[in-house]
Amino acid sequence: MNLFEKIFNYRIISRLEDSGTFMVTSHERAWLKTMLGHPAADEAFTTETLDKLRVILGQDQIMDTSDHLIEKARSREKQVYHPLLRTLRRLITERSGIRLTYEIKSGRMQSDQSGLPYKLEYSMVKREWYLLWYDFRHHTIMRTKLDKIISVTAEALKTEDADSILVKSKKALDARKGEAVLEVVRDYNRELSRILYALSSFEKDVAYDTEKDIYRVRVTILGDETEYLLSKVRFLGKRVRVIEGDFLKRRMLESATKALARYGVNSLDEEREGAI
Repeated sequence: MNLFEKIFNYRIISRLEDSGTFMVTSHERAWLKTMLGHPAADEAFTTETLDKLRVILGQDQIMDTSDHLIEKARSREKQVYHPLLRTLRRLITERSGIRLTYEIKSGRMQSDQSGLPYKLEYSMVKREWYLLWYDFRHHTIMRTKLDKIISVTAEALKTEDADSILVKSKKALDARKGEAVLEVVRDYNRELSRILYALSSFEKDVAYDTEKDIYRVRVTILGDETEYLLSKVRFLGKRVRVIEGDFLKRRMLESATKALARYGVNSLDEEREGAI
C-alpha cells in the first residue's frame, strides 16, 4: 500500500468515527449473532435494540462451536449480567431516589427503604454485583447484593439534596480505601503488560524511575478487596514485591511461611546438614 492509499484510508476511517460508525469483520458479526442467542442477551439489551441487532445480523451465519469447544464439568454458572443493572444504572445517571425492598443475611426482609443509589460494583472474588446506596433512615452507606434485592422503584428527590448526598457518600467511601505499592522486579520489566493485566480489576497508577529502571504500581483497594489482591500478588510470584502496605506484607509473609512448613523445607535443610 502506497502513501496516498494510506492517507485516503485514514481519512475514510476518521470520517466514519466522527459519524459514530465503526467497521466490523464478518467473524465479529458472526460472533455477535451467536452471543445474541445466549439467554442473558434478553436482559442485557432493550427489546428494541435486540430486535434491531437481530434484523441487521439476519443474513450472517452463526458460529458453529460444537466441533471446536468441549465443555467439561464446572460449578454452577453465575451470570455476569444482572436483570437490575439497566434499571439501577439509569436511576444513578438521573440522580433519582429509590425505594428498596431487600433480604438480609438472617432471611428477614427490609421493606420500603428510602435512599439514593451511588454506585454499582462487581466483586471479582464472589462474582456478584453490589449496589452502593445512601440510606436516608440510618444516614450511612449501604452495600447490598443485587441478588438480594426484591424490588426497586424510583422516588422523587431534589437535585440539591442529591448533590450533597453524593459528595458525602464519596468522602465516606474514600475514607475506607487503602493503598499498596508493588514494585516490579527489574528483570521482569518486559512483562509489565502482563502484570498490569493481572491488576486490571483495581484502580492503579504506574510510576517509572528512570535512574533505577524500576516500575512501581500504586494500587487502591477497598477493605474487602485485600484478599483478592493477595491472590494476584501470589499469582505474579517473583515478578513483583510489596514495598508499601503493612497488612499485605504481613499476609504474604504468613502465606510463605505456611507454604514452606507444609512442604517441609526446613526439615530437608536439616537432613542435608546432617548428611554433611
